[in-house]
Formats: sequence, structure tokens, C-alpha cells
Amino acid sequence: MADTLVLIEQNQGEVKRTSLHAITLARQLGGEYALLVLGHSLNEIAASLVSYGASAVILADNPALAEPLADRYATVVAEVARKRGATTLLATSSTFSKDIMPRAAALLEAPMVTDVLAIEERDGASSYRRPINAGSMLATVEIKGERRVLTARSTAFEAPAADATRCPIERFELNAASLPNGMEFISREQRQSSRPDLTEARVVVCGGRPLKDTETFERLVGGLADVLGGAVGATRAAVDAGMVPNDYQVGQTGKIIAPELYIGIGISGAIQHLAGIKDSRIIVAINRDPDAPIFQIATYGLVGDLHQLVPQLIDSIRQS
Repeated sequence: MADTLVLIEQNQGEVKRTSLHAITLARQLGGEYALLVLGHSLNEIAASLVSYGASAVILADNPALAEPLADRYATVVAEVARKRGATTLLATSSTFSKDIMPRAAALLEAPMVTDVLAIEERDGASSYRRPINAGSMLATVEIKGERRVLTARSTAFEAPAADATRCPIERFELNAASLPNGMEFISREQRQSSRPDLTEARVVVCGGRPLKDTETFERLVGGLADVLGGAVGATRAAVDAGMVPNDYQVGQTGKIIAPELYIGIGISGAIQHLAGIKDSRIIVAINRDPDAPIFQIATYGLVGDLHQLVPQLIDSIRQS
């Protein structure tokens, strides 16, 4: 039996790579860990997970789990954790885990800590460091009890390395008729894009309120992202203004990212946005206000009119 059960996120037959970062935290916790995947027709996904040092890859594979309905998924996750005697239930922080893990914690009657950045040993007991107040402060939390539920911020942990050792694949048999039916899947709306996923891209270009409209946003932010092979993000103000859909939003109430290169165009640097980008390796800020807060954390800064600077930057990259 594994000490830790790690929930791996998948979407329409593809593993969300950021969810694998929870494996790194599982290794730091010590003991054995198993990987759990829920859905339908999971054989290919299972085969891709057998070399991450787990004791087993557990498949909850059933047509009733084809869509991620939170009440059903949480019930299965809690049941697997109970039957395997797992003391820690772990996932990566994401919109998926925010929907599932608190429900599973309630079913297990276990305390939960979200957005774990690191673990610490204090007086022989483990404690967990997590951000509070939009990331401007860090809290250290200690959990008491037999079980614990954790979500790890993917930007705080490296992607795990695979090895040659393969673990077994186990199927978890469930009774679909016993699953909750309080939710019904209606439809799925998914934006199609040739650009990389925002949370997995090596380069992210973000735009803010000064872009003013959708056409300008796409021409400048999208244009720069495309010549760099990057993803597009936005501040909440740009999303609220209707320039881009809400799945572009980066920050405390959006997506937390840590690309190798982040470029902020017309972004002043509200603390809520900075909380989502501060782990980026290189931060480039383009803003006409030299006193904008984003310059305090930027690796490089360009002060000037974005409507002049960004087209010049795009042309220079194209010619290089």
C-alpha cells in the first residue's frame, strides 16, 4: 500500500504535464506513492505514466467517468484513498483539483492545505509553506491527524524525471450505479488554438488594459507571441474588458505560470497579477510608466509607448 496517492489530471486522452509536478512533492514526502487517473479509455495514458517511480498506476476507467463531474470524481478519489490506506492525497493546484480535492477532503474528513510551495521539518513534524494575501506573504502550516490532502503549486516543483523501471498498472473496479448523480454533463466548449498551452509554454506574452480592444491585443500581444512560439496571457482587466476570453487570465484568480520567458505588455503590475508570474525565469516589462510596480521584479524593462515598441520588436525578431 502506498503512503501517498497522487491524482494525475488528463483531458481528452492527454496527460496535463503540469499535474506531474505533484510527483516531485510526493518524492520529497518520502515513502511509496501511487498515481491515480480517472476517466475512460485510459490505456495509453497509463502506459505513459509507468516510469515515474510509483508503486503502481491505478486506473479508474469507466464510461461514467468520461467527463470530469466533480461529485463523481471526488467520490472515486476518496474511495481509492481509503481502500489503499493512503495517508496523503496529493494533486497539483489547478482548476481541476480546486473542483475535486476539497470534496474528496470532506469525504475523507481530512484537513487540506492548498498551493504548497515547500515542506519543512519542525520539531520532528512536517509543515507546509503556502502563499497568502495574493502571494505577498508566506504562511507555514502544520497538519494534525492521520490523513492529509495537499495541492502543490506546479511552479514550485520541478517536473519529475522518468527512469527505466516500470511499475504495474492496476484497475480500480467501481460500481457506476453507486456514483452520485447530482451533476449532469451538458456540453464542452474548448477554444482551438495552434499556440501552446498557457501553463506549459516556455514563452508567455501577456497584455493589459492599455491594449484597449481585441484587434490591438491580437496584433501586438498575439503577434509577439507567435514570432517567439509562445502562448498568450492577459490581466484580469483585459479579460473583464472583453479583449480576450477568461482562459487567458494570469494571476491570483487566473493561471499561475512559470515560463522561461515572460513578457508583460502594458501591465502595471498589480499584486494579483504578479502572484501568477513571479516564478518566471526571465521577466520583461514594456510600459510607458517608469514607476510601474512590475519594473521592481522585471529582469529587463522597456519604458515607452507599447504601440511603437512592440511592432519594432516583432519586426526585429522576424528579421533575425
